Amino acid sequence: MRETAPPATPQTGARDPADAATARRAPRPRPRGRPLDEAALDEVRALLGAMPRRRDLLIEALHRLQDGVGHLAARHLKALAEEFRIPEAEVHEVASFYHHFDIVKEGETPPPPLTIRVCDGVACMMAGAERLRSALAEGVDPGAIRVLAAPCIGRCAGAPAVHVGTRAIERATLDAVLEAARAGDTVEPVPAGAIGLAAYRAEGGYRLLEECLSGARDPESLVSLLSDAGLRGLGGAGFPAGRKWAIVRGFPGPRLMTVNADEGEPGTFKDRFHLERDPHRFLEGALVAAFAVEATRLYVYLRDEYAGVRALLEREIAAVKAAGLDRHAPIEIRRGAGAYICGEESAMLESIEGKRGLPRHRPPYIAERGLFGRPTLNHNVETLFWIRDVVEKGPAWFAGLGRRGHEGLRSFSVSGRVRDPGVKLAPAGITCRELIEEFCGGMAEGHALAGYLPGGASGGILPARMADLPLDFGMLEPHKAFVGSHAVVVLSDEDDVRAIALDLVRFFRHESCGQCTPCRTGTQKLEALLAAGRWDLHLLGDLEQVMRDASICGLGQAAANPVASVLNYFAEETC
Repeated sequence: MRETAPPATPQTGARDPADAATARRAPRPRPRGRPLDEAALDEVRALLGAMPRRRDLLIEALHRLQDGVGHLAARHLKALAEEFRIPEAEVHEVASFYHHFDIVKEGETPPPPLTIRVCDGVACMMAGAERLRSALAEGVDPGAIRVLAAPCIGRCAGAPAVHVGTRAIERATLDAVLEAARAGDTVEPVPAGAIGLAAYRAEGGYRLLEECLSGARDPESLVSLLSDAGLRGLGGAGFPAGRKWAIVRGFPGPRLMTVNADEGEPGTFKDRFHLERDPHRFLEGALVAAFAVEATRLYVYLRDEYAGVRALLEREIAAVKAAGLDRHAPIEIRRGAGAYICGEESAMLESIEGKRGLPRHRPPYIAERGLFGRPTLNHNVETLFWIRDVVEKGPAWFAGLGRRGHEGLRSFSVSGRVRDPGVKLAPAGITCRELIEEFCGGMAEGHALAGYLPGGASGGILPARMADLPLDFGMLEPHKAFVGSHAVVVLSDEDDVRAIALDLVRFFRHESCGQCTPCRTGTQKLEALLAAGRWDLHLLGDLEQVMRDASICGLGQAAANPVASVLNYFAEETC
C-alpha cells in the first residue's frame, strides 16, 4: 500500500524537513492485538488450497475454514486476515454478520461437532416444530449435539423440517432425527433424478443458446419476445423481464449478471424445486440472459441451506464449462451464509463482494452501478427457468396460460393446512380457493379455511372471505397485501392468527441487518408489543407506519405487514 505523504506546511506548501526526519528515526510500532499463530496460518493455508486470496472470496474462505475445523477460532481468523491482507476487525465484522458462522473467542468452548437445526418458520410452527425442538434438546447429549431453532429452511411442504448437519429431514419426528444423528447420516445428498446435460441436450436443450451465440438470434428480438409474453421477475417484485434487459443494456459495459437463489422468504421453496429437477433449463435461461445484456460473468448466489442443490449445480456447471457453453459468461456459485436480508438484491451484491449483506441506498440502482460497480442484471431462478419455453413456444403460448386476463404460469409454493402441499404450476390470476381445490386436493381433513398468507412472511395475511381474489401482481395491494414470491401458506380455523403474526415478526427481528434504526429498533419493539398479551392497537399502528415510511429496504418496510393484516381483517383476534 502506498504511504501517505507528510502534511504540507501552511506557509510554503513544502514538507517540513523536521517531520520527515522524525518519521525516519521513529521505531516501527509493534502490531496491536493477538500475535499471529504460525500453526494456525499453516492450517488456514491448507484449507484454502489454491483458492485466490481475493477480497470478494472472503465469505467462501470463511466457509472452507468452518467446514474444515467446525467453527471459526480467533487464531484462525487472525491467520485468515493475514492471508488476505485485510484488517482482522474486517474479518470479524463479516463473519459475525452471518448466522451460519460460529465464532469461538479465546477461552471459549467450541460448539459440539453436530448441530441440529429445527425450522421455526410459520409452516413448521403450525406443524409442531417447537415441541419437536424441546424433545430433541432433552434427548441428546449436549456435549456432542446442539439443538437450535432456525429460520425457514425452504422445506415448508414437509413441515416440520429439520437439518441434521446439512441433511434435511422432512416431516421430521423425534425418532427419525435421533436415528440420523446416531448413524452419522448428516450430509445432504445430491438430489436424485435431476435431468443431466446429455438428457437435456437430447431434448433440444441449449439449442436456443447456440442460436444466440452463433448470431442467429439477437438481443433485441429476445427483449421483444419476453415483453410480448408478459414474463416478469418472479422473485417478488414482478418487474417486466424484457424491460429490465433493455434498461441494463442501456448502460455502458462491461456488465455483469447475478442470480438470486437465496429464497429465504418463509413459505418459499419453488427455486429448490426447479433446481433439483431440471437445472439445465435454468442454466440455459441464465446464459441466454447474460448473452442478451452482454454480461461477461454470471454469479449464482445460492442459500447455504441447499447443500444438496449446491453439489448438483457444481457438477452440472462443470459439465456446461466442459462443453464450452458458458464461454461468453463463465458461471460462479457464491454460497450464502444464513442471512435473509441477502435476498434483497443490493445486499446480495454486497455479500458476493465478500462483505456484510447491508442493503445499499438507492439511487443508483444496480442496473446502473451494481456488482463491483458495474451495470448488473439480477434475476430470480424461476424467471430464468421459463425463458427457453417462452422463446421456443412463442409469447402467445406463455401469455395464454393465465386466467382472468393475467399472463403466464406461476410456481406457487403451497404449505399449511392442505391435503397436498408442494410447488404447484398454476395459472397467473388463479384464486387461493381455486389453488386449494384444484391443485392441493382441498383442505386437510378436519380443517376449514380461515385465512392465508398470499406472499410468504411479508405479503400479509388475508381472511377466508378474500380467498377469491386473483393471485397476481397488483391485485392484492389495494387490500394491503401482495403476492410477492407466490408463497401461499394456508391457515385453518384451528390456527391462532395472533401467534402466527408474532412468529413472523420474530423472524423479521432476527433477520434485521441492523443498519437502520426504524427496522432494527422497530422490529424489537414490535415483537415486545405483540408478546405483551393485549395489543395496544394505537401504538402498533403508529409503529407500523414509521417502519414503513423510514426503513431503508423492504425488510423493515414489510415487517409489520402481518400485524397490519391482523388489525385490518382479524379484529376479534386482537381483543
